[in-house]
Amino acid sequence: MALTIAAAGCRPPLQVSTLQLGRTLNADNTVANLTTRFKPTDSIYAAALTNQTGSSTITARWSYNGHVVSETPKKVSYKGQAATAFEFKNAGDFPAGDYKVEILVDGRVVASRDFRVE
Repeated sequence: MALTIAAAGCRPPLQVSTLQLGRTLNADNTVANLTTRFKPTDSIYAAALTNQTGSSTITARWSYNGHVVSETPKKVSYKGQAATAFEFKNAGDFPAGDYKVEILVDGRVVASRDFRVE
């Protein structure tokens, strides 16, 4: 009986419907201007869009030239459409090269996007 009650109270994991990448965010945490090309001085944001009710840990994993350089998890719980935003930060300008952002939901990669700093 306790197992049934606990299972009934759990929310299903969120599913990412869209991964956005760009330089600025809107007030609702979606990306304002989508792009995959950045300058070394640009701000870089990713937004994972979900469209159902659930709870999960959504993580942005950022890589540069094939090496993971940053990983940021966020525990979230949503009812309906939502956007979880992440900012990729660097102490100075971003070095030119190939980058990738992967979005993980509860530890599983569910979306990725390649981008470039020129």
